[in-house]
Amino acid sequence: MTPLLVLEQLLNGVQFGVMLFLMAAGLTLVFGIMNLVNFAHGSIYMIGAYLCAYTYGRTGSYILAILAALAGALVIGIAVETIVFRRLYRRDHLDQVLATFGLILFFNESVRLIWGDTALYSSVPPFLAGRVAIFPGMTYPLYRLAIIVVGLAVAVALYLLVMKTRLGMLIRAGASNRTMVGALGVDIALLFTLLFGLGAMLAALSGLLAGPVFSVTAGMGDGVLILAIVVIVIGGIGSIRGAFIAALLIGVVDTMGRVFLRPMLAAFMAKSAADNAGPALASMAIYILMAVVLYFRPQGLFPPRGR
Repeated sequence: MTPLLVLEQLLNGVQFGVMLFLMAAGLTLVFGIMNLVNFAHGSIYMIGAYLCAYTYGRTGSYILAILAALAGALVIGIAVETIVFRRLYRRDHLDQVLATFGLILFFNESVRLIWGDTALYSSVPPFLAGRVAIFPGMTYPLYRLAIIVVGLAVAVALYLLVMKTRLGMLIRAGASNRTMVGALGVDIALLFTLLFGLGAMLAALSGLLAGPVFSVTAGMGDGVLILAIVVIVIGGIGSIRGAFIAALLIGVVDTMGRVFLRPMLAAFMAKSAADNAGPALASMAIYILMAVVLYFRPQGLFPPRGR
């Protein structure tokens, strides 16, 4: 275990964390502000990855592939919000869960019909291929570094949007008292549609960035959705700052645990026992972290004001 290896894995954890943030940011906006349980958010993540991989394979243009994925997610998100979710805002969360579970099945089977059961290959674009020197004796994949930069840029942009713009003011006001905001002449339905579309685009951005790192397969968003829910629970439902910090925390804890927990346990127990206990404890680490946070702060690390 060398310092350079620890630093590289720490960067991998940050990269995984910013991808989780992109996924969780849209989910926490929709859940925290619209009070809508959307388990189909992971399906938009999957669709973004598929649209980007397919378009890039057909056209050879990564920029066009990104635009196709984001535009497709925006259209699908607005359509789903208008057709399905607009009828569920006043229903209880159980109805929302059942409806979104049905959407998960629909989207998973749709991508299987269109692209088949086999994984879709997604390659890193040439201008982001290779490795870049960070410190003497240490290089890091340029694509993973680009993911970190994009995630940080989106985090800053979301903060400025929510905290410094008129639209952000309306979003925060709608979260506090949507009835009063509607009475002041604001079109709440349109505001929620735009918010849902923004969340869909963020999920698609996370999916298209994940495509070259993980495999693009049907149902790929289901596991990420669980991690995104853990992120918003730890960070505080409805809090962008909380989602960002919690995502980085989970990314680092998960990555470092999977890489270093087994060799650390092997120093204190038999290798066979460490081989069994290490991966199991690494998989449990983020849920143990969630339990500890909720014990001391039931509303999360950074709950929005008024909660």
